[in-house]
Amino acid sequence: MTPISLSIYDTTLRDGAQREGISFSVEDKIRIARELDRLGIPFIEGGWPGANPKDVQFFWHLKEQPLSQAEIVAFCFTRRPGKTAATDPMLQPILAAGTKWITIVGKSWDLHVTEGLQTTLDENLAMIQDTIAYLRSHDRQVIYDAEHWFDGYKHNREYALATLKSAIAAGAEWITLCDTNGGTLPHEIEQIVRDVRNAVGDVKIGIHPHNDCDLAVANAIAAVNAGATMVQGTINGYGERCGNANLCSVIPNLQLKLGYDCLSAEQLATLAQVSRIVSEVANLAPDDHAAFVGLSAFAHKGGLHVSAVQRNPITYEHLQPELVGNGRRIVISEQAGISNILAKAKSLGFNLDRQDPTCREILESLKHLEQDGYQFEAAEASFELLIRQALGERNAPFEVRGFQVHYDMMAEAAPTHSYCGRARSLATVKVAIAGKEILEAAEGNGPVSALDAALRKALITVYPEIETFYLTDYKVRILDGAAGTSAKTRVLVESSNGVQRWATVGVSGNILEASYQAVVESLEYGLLLQQRAQSPLSSRLLA
Repeated sequence: MTPISLSIYDTTLRDGAQREGISFSVEDKIRIARELDRLGIPFIEGGWPGANPKDVQFFWHLKEQPLSQAEIVAFCFTRRPGKTAATDPMLQPILAAGTKWITIVGKSWDLHVTEGLQTTLDENLAMIQDTIAYLRSHDRQVIYDAEHWFDGYKHNREYALATLKSAIAAGAEWITLCDTNGGTLPHEIEQIVRDVRNAVGDVKIGIHPHNDCDLAVANAIAAVNAGATMVQGTINGYGERCGNANLCSVIPNLQLKLGYDCLSAEQLATLAQVSRIVSEVANLAPDDHAAFVGLSAFAHKGGLHVSAVQRNPITYEHLQPELVGNGRRIVISEQAGISNILAKAKSLGFNLDRQDPTCREILESLKHLEQDGYQFEAAEASFELLIRQALGERNAPFEVRGFQVHYDMMAEAAPTHSYCGRARSLATVKVAIAGKEILEAAEGNGPVSALDAALRKALITVYPEIETFYLTDYKVRILDGAAGTSAKTRVLVESSNGVQRWATVGVSGNILEASYQAVVESLEYGLLLQQRAQSPLSSRLLA
């Protein structure tokens, strides 16, 4: 049987951009639109032309350089009360945007008509019909979004249905039912969508759920089960308040679990990558625990789980992670067993024998270190160095013989507080490379910055590739807060060479020492990656 085709409508660039903390530039919007186009999303809502200069520029750009397959959609409300669509200046930029498709939002809930718009129920029906008919007369295809549909239906079913019939009579090609407040439950969604289908006849129905009850994905699926053939949502579920339906969950659930046709298999296999790109452009940390696309979505930590997954992945995985562009991860922690060690070592290129005493040594070392506060789940580079140490293959490219950090408070003119001034730090390090000692000093805007700069300065003459390494994240966690200033500190350092990213960890009662451990291992591991790239056959050796 041929799968039923569904239309996915992405509103990340408008509804998603209403999330607190998100502010897309024109360039950001263009990049996301092109990523969604490559993903195979058929409808991409670009924003409201005329509402702000950024959206105007965005639509102008895509008129000059169109997307390859997706329809870019302009968004707008119905005309204002007491006007006609032809004379309402709000609609002129919508037509000027030049899109084939336009989404018009109208009021479904009588409460919003009388109190929000402060007009009559009949005038609202006229606004819907007049706006859509006017756009259709200009050869535009219209999607009608029925705002607050489910609340309106519950309060006044007959009037809510009348708003839909006005839109259909005017020529709307899709009727999208919006759970704008996000408070409707899945069984209600399914029952109401079925009722709408019976009441309005053969018309294409869409669903636009919000996530205020954490049910947006479930509500989207319920609507599709009841006959909706369009789902509106956003990448990563971004949106106002609690967000919109997360397309990164909606699409694989509909396609891989229920058999609907949303994207090609090749396009679906890029979903995790698109999720990460959009979060990067939005300048928000990816949700590692997001379903399907999160870093931890197919991560296995417990020893029994790892052992079972190695024999048959379906024991602890509901689908193949590669189908959505993700991958299986074996997590190393104090809960790890020999199976975890073997699986993780294999993923790093080490083929260890279960009977090899080294495996038990690595496991015991791991557990002791984690008892001291180390954590290797997010610091896989440090774990690989731990394995190399146990195998006698960690030939460190340099040795730090010692370091000092001096903190200098340079007071500004006429300070008004004893802490006013520009704080600078000076670090000195002594490093040995092939038996030769190098002493260097460097300044930084803090002690860790100064220490990192001094280490790089000492090493870069011998290892110039270090110049390409840069810090991408620096996290500090106090492990035993009750100990006050004597508490142990865990430092996680993430670094990159522009191609790869890696993370290392350090632990100490002294934050400088913990940072030093993480920074030194980061530089060491970066040099290992550089050697791998230059000499893949000798990747197990660290010169």
